[in-house]
Amino acid sequence: MTSKEYLIDLLKENEVFLKGDFTLSSGKKSDYYINMKKAITNPEILSRIAKLITEKIANDDVDKVAGPALGAVPIATAVSLESKLPLLMIRKEKKGYGTSKLIEGELNSGDNVIVVEDVTTTGASLLKAINAIKENGGNVTRAFVVVDRQEGALSEFDDNGIKLEPLILVNEFF
Repeated sequence: MTSKEYLIDLLKENEVFLKGDFTLSSGKKSDYYINMKKAITNPEILSRIAKLITEKIANDDVDKVAGPALGAVPIATAVSLESKLPLLMIRKEKKGYGTSKLIEGELNSGDNVIVVEDVTTTGASLLKAINAIKENGGNVTRAFVVVDRQEGALSEFDDNGIKLEPLILVNEFF
């Protein structure tokens, strides 16, 4: 069994894909929901995701791994631990207190960064995180998502000159 097939089996066993009537964060209605918070709180699933992404970047020149809050932070942390790459966490917005940073962790000008995400629909939130890295001097070399819902994110990323690499396409699960 390939690692991808094993990951799909783990997601099925842990009932991460749900059928029913759901409202997504975008406000869009859907007859299924991907409960990635359930997946990324499971050590075995999180470890498998980290191994898959680390294998894909093994021969790349990568300085940092980043994930937008909230769902991608555990994934980015797991990839950081697996790959031994420093971690960056991208906030949804700058906080109004303390250091007021949008990016937590040390991003140096010219750093090659991979960005990870749990689920993409249109890819808008992930593109926002990528733009924050670019605006702060980082170079996003690759973007990974655990599950792409196949609702426009891949073409949106192509239009922005970035390759989005899903570990799983939603139709592979169903």
